Amino acid sequence: MKLSVEYDAINELNTFSNGDVLAGQVIVEVSKKTTIKSLTIKAKGKASVVWTETHGDHQVTYWDNEKYFSQTESILPKENKDGSFTLSGGRHTFAFVVQLPLNDMPSSFKGESGKVEYHLVAQLNRTLRVPCKAKTKFSFVSRPDALLPVSMSPQYEVKEKDVTFFASGKISMNIFLEKTGYQQGENLVVRGEIVNSSTRKIVPKYIIYQKQSFFAQGNRTVHTTNIVKEKEAPLSSSTRQSVSKILTVPSGVTPTILNCRILKVEYRLKVILDVSFTKNPVIKLPLVILPGGIDEAMKKQQPQKSSWTS
Repeated sequence: MKLSVEYDAINELNTFSNGDVLAGQVIVEVSKKTTIKSLTIKAKGKASVVWTETHGDHQVTYWDNEKYFSQTESILPKENKDGSFTLSGGRHTFAFVVQLPLNDMPSSFKGESGKVEYHLVAQLNRTLRVPCKAKTKFSFVSRPDALLPVSMSPQYEVKEKDVTFFASGKISMNIFLEKTGYQQGENLVVRGEIVNSSTRKIVPKYIIYQKQSFFAQGNRTVHTTNIVKEKEAPLSSSTRQSVSKILTVPSGVTPTILNCRILKVEYRLKVILDVSFTKNPVIKLPLVILPGGIDEAMKKQQPQKSSWTS
């Protein structure tokens, strides 16, 4: 006997979201006449984290799980009085339709110490036989409704630094983002001004990084990864430069995850003025990465006004 489960894509990215209908078929292949007691399809989603730390001579493993939903439906036609169904030898398909819950659930994700996964599981039962199972994973993208208001908020910060070690003067920068939220693949425009009033040259650097945080048993572990990293030409002494730097958010990055108890996925823009023999001034601004294809929802949000000028 061979059991498999397939589902139909509803968009080009083959992703599903809150409330979507997931339709497909369970395929059963048997070599001879077989009686099935039950055939079910289960849709489920959960997050899990696990990591190990060394404390002296001992290793401690931290772990936790968070379940979001699990719903099982029978897809076996009732043929016999006892509810069983008899198959002839060959290939048979049984259609199913599952509606995903409207619950606030995190997007599918696989990180350094944890993951969020969604599965379809078919199970076939026969009398006096071990149940036969088949499982397939599907990609879930959380609707960003709760993130949209903060996504339209502008970001602005100023940083100044004295240069003293075998040098003199100040370096400063003011950095502005017209909004906080950006879709996968969207261009992010960094605006502002950099002033080098020191006797050294400085190199502006621009980084978008991802921060993964995992929580279990009162402990936390964090992993950071640069997903975009660029630098500009050096600014010589006594130079003032207007900033209009375009960075592209990679299309394949995981959207921001803030709606999970045991893990978070966050993003920051980091602007660094690299100067020799001095602690580099750094500005960090929060970013929200939204899934692609939500332009209409974004248009309904009104950006907050800002008094910043170039």
